Amino acid sequence: MKIAILGECMVELSQQADGRFNMGFGGDTLNTAVYLARNGGQCDYFTALGEDEYSQNMMLNWAEEGIGTKQIKVYKDCLPGLYVIKNDDDGERHFHYWRQNAPVKQLLSRSPEVFQELQRYPLVFLTGITLSLFNDEDRELLYSFLSGYRENGGIVAFDNNFRPKNWRSMNHALNNYKRMMSCTDIALLSFDDELELYGEHTVVDCIARWQNGGANEVIVKRGAEGCVVASDDSVEVIHQEHVVKPVDTTSAGDSFNGAYLANKLNNKSIQECVKAANFCASVVVMHKGAIVPREINLVLGQQ
Repeated sequence: MKIAILGECMVELSQQADGRFNMGFGGDTLNTAVYLARNGGQCDYFTALGEDEYSQNMMLNWAEEGIGTKQIKVYKDCLPGLYVIKNDDDGERHFHYWRQNAPVKQLLSRSPEVFQELQRYPLVFLTGITLSLFNDEDRELLYSFLSGYRENGGIVAFDNNFRPKNWRSMNHALNNYKRMMSCTDIALLSFDDELELYGEHTVVDCIARWQNGGANEVIVKRGAEGCVVASDDSVEVIHQEHVVKPVDTTSAGDSFNGAYLANKLNNKSIQECVKAANFCASVVVMHKGAIVPREINLVLGQQ
């Protein structure tokens, strides 16, 4: 079974210890696609790129990872977004983005056939960052599609991945997250992002908000503290069995999502999905960079 993942990947310039920059690529949904594939899942990536060499290199790399690229739109008059990661004297990372004219921002209006193509997949995954890419009119088209998609039996999985700078105001973000709740089946939530969005509250409050909003499977990610999982009328804490000292948490949530969805596609129980996802994330955070080398085992039970 193959799922659809909707989002953006950008060119990445990352500062090294000697002050020079390495070029790569990155994006939350793309990271999830990579880790889903490495955990045995299959997906097609939905985004838009240009005809430039950087876009072409991205697609070649994704194909090597086993990610489907047939649904990617190519606009010859566009270049992909760019971001720079700089490190300060204390080792803290600072991000600077040039994405205002990224081709993916035009995807839903310029290529409306995307909605018909998405309809063919049993599950669609997207994030809060995906939502923030589009203007209000295109987001309304997306919400309308997702509502109908669910009514026709499709499953929507959503990671709250909240970036305040991507929204024109907090109220604007909150209104859109509320709309997205009503379109979500599986909520994969970072509790830190929930606190940033809604202020101080408990995990129980968080679960109730998303269940009342429409989600029927809620996973609250709390890092080393493990996850709280709510499905139907049951709530369960699943502890992180592989507690480590993180080196780089950039892809902690993304790798969790990839492993969780890959196991979901293999008809594993929620508990099995979370345990596999916890393991994958615990390995990923022990390495620098969003995408760890391919030779590293990320599959629980194969170590």
